[in-house]
Amino acid sequence: MKSWLSRFSAALLAVAFATFAAPAQAEKRVALVIGNNDYRNVPKLQKAVNDARTMGDTLKQLGFNVMVAENLNRQAFSETLLAFDRAVEPGDTAFFFYAGHGFEIAGQNFLLPTDVPAATEGQEELVRDASVLADRIVERLQNKKARTSILVFDACRNNPFERAGTRAVAGGGGLAPMTQLPEGVFSVFSAGPRQTALDRLSNDDANPNSVFTRTFAKELLQPGENLVQVAQRTRRLVSEMAETVKHKQIPVYFDQMVDDVFLNGIAKGQAEAAKPSAPPQQVAALPPVAVPKLPKEDSVNAPIASFSRHNGGWTVVFSIADPTLGISWRMGDSGDFRETGFIDTLDPRTRKRMPNPSIELPPDAPAATIEIRYVDTQGVMQGPFPIKFDPDAALIRDQRKILDMTATSWLSFREFNGLLVYYTHLMSYRCAIREVRIGIDTAVPDKVLKMPACNQRDPSAIPSDAQPYLKLAPQTKAVSVELTYRDGSVSEIKTFRR
Repeated sequence: MKSWLSRFSAALLAVAFATFAAPAQAEKRVALVIGNNDYRNVPKLQKAVNDARTMGDTLKQLGFNVMVAENLNRQAFSETLLAFDRAVEPGDTAFFFYAGHGFEIAGQNFLLPTDVPAATEGQEELVRDASVLADRIVERLQNKKARTSILVFDACRNNPFERAGTRAVAGGGGLAPMTQLPEGVFSVFSAGPRQTALDRLSNDDANPNSVFTRTFAKELLQPGENLVQVAQRTRRLVSEMAETVKHKQIPVYFDQMVDDVFLNGIAKGQAEAAKPSAPPQQVAALPPVAVPKLPKEDSVNAPIASFSRHNGGWTVVFSIADPTLGISWRMGDSGDFRETGFIDTLDPRTRKRMPNPSIELPPDAPAATIEIRYVDTQGVMQGPFPIKFDPDAALIRDQRKILDMTATSWLSFREFNGLLVYYTHLMSYRCAIREVRIGIDTAVPDKVLKMPACNQRDPSAIPSDAQPYLKLAPQTKAVSVELTYRDGSVSEIKTFRR
């Protein structure tokens, strides 16, 4: 009892100290890292606490105010999250790292405190009630209006409830994909669905950290890499290391960021390319560590843009938080600005016609920077603000969002001279897909579904020689499907029944 109290008190003291020591300024960086080794009722872990300490040190180097908590039971976990809530303010960058046991039940991810009970078959509710729902952490950061939320889970280990002579809780030792994230959230998992994460490469591997954390922490410190680049390099390096011991471990990430986010400064080439007289960058890229905060002009109200592809080309919709009297734009940093015009709607904030918030681009528009400016209610011109347009990335992101929102339409059955399953919908948005796997009368997709190549000029068109259906045996009852997206992330497994 005394040992538990000392650990609990130490954790709370560390959290309290970090909370009170954090400077009271907008757009700060705050992080919570948790490592759980000393489980009482399920197998103990060896490196989770070390992983948390390593991540804590790494994030401090990146300018974060870091809270480090170790071996938390359920009550201590709740108290620590509450302290993290108090430390996060609107506009902040929040980073949450968890190393320990994680468990998936019915598509939901639970982080296991050290006192989680040793549940058996039919006792899933015990695990739910005693654990922390990962989605709830996302919600809490959204409620605190964090500008950027980064969540990293090194928790994809074996089923902690498996014991000889018992039937384990229905669920998975790994974690389920978090595909439905709100804007401004970036999550990373140390292994893909149904994969386990390696603590070490061999018995001779003396590294104190897991294979994922040792790699990810190092990549975070690379200058000029944005979050996507960090995740991609980590995925490649970890998967290559795992292959050396004949193990499959491919970290996955889920990106709902509007713009690039840099934790250790922008690349040298990008900085040199900027003109000295040009206004400061207005996108969501975070400042280099050496800069204490963004310049005053870098308002969180800087316009953002969403891109959607259709048969005629691109539609770009600008979102501007401030009331506006007019919007103009141009491609690149030279040439005349063009007005977007007005729509037949009154803006209740200005009681004037609302400026058209969208523009059209041709289907072959090249990668470029769109500069946008607007007139505020005082008649003052604001901007120009640069918005990056990358047609390849924009197409993938747009189609990925559509696939996520229309998951119930991925497959459809039809009886015509036998039983057919159509995947026309997947073909229409194939530019966002790297691989489609299906399983016939099995919940494990084990067959690759051949898809036509992506046609950037007409991405939704299905080639005339493509066959968008499969013939199935008449007795087939269900088909499961799993998508691997272009960024390497993997969808939930969906099951379609006749």
